[in-house]
Amino acid sequence: MAPQPEPTPVSVPFFDLRRQLAEIRPDVDRALADVLEDGAYTNGPAVAAFEERFAAFCGVPHCVAVNNGTSALQLALDAFGAGPGDEVVTVSMSFIATAWPILYAGATPVLVDVSPDRMTMDPAALERAITPRTRAIIVVHLYGQCADMDPILAAAAARGIPVIEDCAQAHGAEYKGRRAGSMGAVGCFSFYPSKNLGAYGEGGAVTTHDAALAERCRRVRNQGQQERYLHTEIGHNFRMNSFEGAILSVKLAHLERWTERRNALARAYDAALAGLPLTTPAPCPDGRHAYHLYVVRHERREALRAALRADGVETAVHYPRPIHLQPVFERYGYRPGSLPVTEAVARTCISLPLYPEMPDAHVERVAAALRAALADGGPR
Repeated sequence: MAPQPEPTPVSVPFFDLRRQLAEIRPDVDRALADVLEDGAYTNGPAVAAFEERFAAFCGVPHCVAVNNGTSALQLALDAFGAGPGDEVVTVSMSFIATAWPILYAGATPVLVDVSPDRMTMDPAALERAITPRTRAIIVVHLYGQCADMDPILAAAAARGIPVIEDCAQAHGAEYKGRRAGSMGAVGCFSFYPSKNLGAYGEGGAVTTHDAALAERCRRVRNQGQQERYLHTEIGHNFRMNSFEGAILSVKLAHLERWTERRNALARAYDAALAGLPLTTPAPCPDGRHAYHLYVVRHERREALRAALRADGVETAVHYPRPIHLQPVFERYGYRPGSLPVTEAVARTCISLPLYPEMPDAHVERVAAALRAALADGGPR
């Protein structure tokens, strides 16, 4: 067998958490040491402190920290009584974790298309999907941009349907002066390590203006306990460990600066990629984009990614197969062509490297690789 060529070394990684840790390591070490000294390793004071700080950051009075973002969505749907016979409307252009809690509840997912500019829930598609069985709406703020919330909230309010915000990619994003997680009945966040605000393991949170709902979520996340050994309802073990709470508080103090840096890198990409034959992110017309991801689109996605990889530039795809075309969702009758805009985005989207600590020179390095790959008719 002929020897295989050595892979091209990556000169521009897609993401590098080590750079961020190096910047904040002393504060992280102190925060972890405080938890070790405190001895309350689960749901302890470090978690309560983070909840208070993150609630203030989102512009809501209540935050309930949990073990991951999927659990946050599950708590929210449970709070609104979703179950067999109910429908929950959401989008297919998301990670599948958005839809799992609907299935956990025994409800029926109703997946709608996205608008081609924001790539978030199309309000007109939502209007067509609502029925008397609709129990809740889960709107996804994708890639760091909030969905067009005013018509979505109006459609829901007219029918008394709660709106759950999936904010897993939208920490610090804004829509008309309101923060992600403050507009619907509930906001649900993930703190997976790669998120704009990421733990060093797993984490999530529910945000809300509703004190009673927050208190119910606190009980259910902690084995359904009203008080110790008094279990008033079916509960889960969704508690956040205190080390993650401590780390998230440290990182939260930097999140505004990191978000501004993401926006600066995105503007640099916009300028560097102008005129190239690919679709760049549409401007955010009514708020602040958090640029969790900088996503471009090209019809020959895989050939373009291969050319970039050969040039040492790492990319990713979010997401190559939408939820409605996953094998586990075949039972709901969706087929190719069911959601044409979603399918077009999934077929063509490419996430370029972007993270707050990324050197400025990497933007031009990626742009140069794209220019080379797209020259003379594009990649083959």
